[in-house]
Parts: sequence; C-alpha cells; structure tokens
Amino acid sequence: DPTVFGNLPMSEEIENAVIKCIKQRKYNGYAPSVGFDFARQAIAEYVSTPSSQVQAKDVILTSGCSGALELCISCLAEPGHNILIPKPGFSLYKTLAESLGIEVRSYNLLPEHSWEIDLQHLEKLIDDETAAVIVCNPSNPCGSAYRKEHLLAILETVARHKKPVIADEIYEHFVFNGQAYHSLASLSTVVPILACSGLTKRFLVPGWRLGWIVINDRNYAFTEVRNGLLKLSQRILGPNTLVQAALPEILKLTPKSFYTETLEYLETNAQLFYKYLSKIQGLMPIMPRGAMYMMIGIDMRHFPEFTSDIEFTQLLVTEQSVFCLPASCFQYPNYFRVVLTIPTEKVQEACDRIKEFCAQHYHFPADPFVHSVKGHKNEQINNTSYVNGLYPNGHYENGKSNGIEVNGLHDAEK
Repeated sequence: DPTVFGNLPMSEEIENAVIKCIKQRKYNGYAPSVGFDFARQAIAEYVSTPSSQVQAKDVILTSGCSGALELCISCLAEPGHNILIPKPGFSLYKTLAESLGIEVRSYNLLPEHSWEIDLQHLEKLIDDETAAVIVCNPSNPCGSAYRKEHLLAILETVARHKKPVIADEIYEHFVFNGQAYHSLASLSTVVPILACSGLTKRFLVPGWRLGWIVINDRNYAFTEVRNGLLKLSQRILGPNTLVQAALPEILKLTPKSFYTETLEYLETNAQLFYKYLSKIQGLMPIMPRGAMYMMIGIDMRHFPEFTSDIEFTQLLVTEQSVFCLPASCFQYPNYFRVVLTIPTEKVQEACDRIKEFCAQHYHFPADPFVHSVKGHKNEQINNTSYVNGLYPNGHYENGKSNGIEVNGLHDAEK
C-alpha cells in the first residue's frame, strides 16, 4: 500500500476531480455493472495505442485490479482446466484459481536474467487443458520490466499454442530511467489478451478500488468470452460510481510531473537499497527495473541456523524490528522482498539493522561465498515489498514491531 506512510500523496488534480463529482451530487447511486459508458470511453482513450485501438465496448470496470483478475480467471477457466502463473508471482493468482477448482501450474522466472520468463519451461507446461497464461509486467514481486524483445518472444510462444493471455498490468508505465514500457496488446495482432489494470498504483489510490479489464480481441477469439465477462460482471452492482465519474478528468488532467516524481522517488530508494544491501555478506539484491519492489536473495549456506527464508525474516523482525516479506509467499524460497515506497530516510536505517542482523548470524562455510547472481555479478534482483522495516515510532508495542516497515503487504498476501 503506497499510502501507508503518507509520503506519496495523490496529485491535487485527482483530489479535485473527485471533489467536483461529490458536489455535483449526481453519482451516489448505482451504475451499470460494467461501468458508466463515459468512464469506459475514458479508459479506452487512455489505453489505446497506434497499433491497438480500444473502444468503450472493450472495457469492463471492476472493483480494483484484483476484481479484474478474478473476473478473467472465472470466465476463461473451469474445473479440469489449468492456468499458468509466474514463479515468483503475486499470490492472489493461485488463491483465485484454486478457489474455483482450477489447477495452477507455475512457470519459472530467471533471476540471473532480470526475472525474465523461462520460455522453455513455460512451453513444457502448456497442454490442451491450459485455459490461459498470466503474465505480470512490470512485476510484483520482482520489480522487473520486460524488454520489448522478451515480450515478443512470450507472445510468439503462446501464439504457437493458441492460448490467450491474462496480462496483469497494474504497474503499467512504472519503469525506471532507461527502461521502456510496452503493453502486451500493443505488440500483437494475433494473441487474444485480457489486460487488467486500475488506478491503484500509478495514481496512488488503492483504497478507491477502481480497476478495469480491456478486451483485446483478435480474430473474434473472444466473442463468447466477451459475453461471459458481461454476464459475470452482473454478480455485483459494479465498482465505485463516484470514482468512475471522476475518471475522465483523473486520466486527462493528472500532470506528467506527478508520474515522473513518483518514479524518481522509487528509483532513488531502489538505488539506496541496492547500494547498502549489496555490501552485506550473504545477501544478493537484484536491481529492479520498475514497479515498487526489490527481491533479495539469501545465501542460506551462510545462515545454517535458519531452515527457510520465513525463519530468517521472522527473527529479523524480532531482533531488529525490520519486517521483510519472505519470498516463500511467492513460491520462491531463499529470497525476501522489500518495498520501495517507504520514506527515503528509513532506507538506510532499515539496511543498517539488516546488516547488523546478518553479521550476528553469518557463518563461513567451506565453500567461499561469491557475492553475485549467476551471470549478473552484483546486480540487483527485481522486486520489492515492505522490508520488514521499522514502524514509524521505532519500537515494539504489545509484542508487535513498530520499527521500519518495508514489507508492503496486500490484504491477499497477509
């Protein structure tokens, strides 16, 4: 949650757009389950690219991006089917699929290649019962932002097997200096893609719960899916109508400087985390290219008293009041995730505490430790979350850490 510390406020233009709609007193009732037409049109204009034009009828508004993902999985798959998800990946994918009786198959990401997808492994998992492939770019938890060439290779792979993609693009445009963001839909005229996003991250308003699905149909492959999404959206009475009403102004009037300043803040924190953590024996940070997270590898040979990253992070918060999320939450043991949204002045303090903790528990095995990730020496691992950091008042209270919080948990991850 980027709003926890109050250091990343929404822009004034966003606030004014909602206040204006409140004062109009016209948007306090229900809207169509798929959203107001004018709000859907605003999204269509916002996401359209020269190579991928979107119309209002292609947009379904949802209760946050999580609601969009749930709707897509429910529509594309049923018991007996399987979906492919990234490992490490956002835990909600597995939770949603398994709650619907759908098999989950996890394809590997490659930390030594900035968390790009192991396409050979992905391809081995696809069979006749594969209903969809979920691709998250930029990534939670890895902080990766894929190169155009890699995205094209992903699309070529799924096209070869004639499978649709659910694109989790809630961190769209969240890429650091020198990187470029490409939506999957902008790169393919063949692969049918359901693109999920929302206001949560880019506009820093996660509690407003306004997300969307963009139906990127190709060769009428989604005719039945489109009808299914429309019907399934009627299970609830649609997302927040007040925020829907403000959408056109939010999307048009939010200044570019707001986005730029947010990204500069996150990148500064990423650089600081990497600078400090890369000097700590036994840790292997991977520099993110975007999103809000960084992943840090733990060389468990040097910490033999711990049997897992969970034990490592639990004792870290107990002894140092620094809360980092163990990557076992993402099906990826021996790593932990930190978030980049914490106040910059807390980054060094959190890293100092992590350094002290590691020094106290570090052991030298017979095999000397090489402080690098295979193929990427001293290069950061894309991903972040709360770094089990210090809570604002910096002390324990009622058995709970009140130190630096660098964990950034979503409700689903808690």
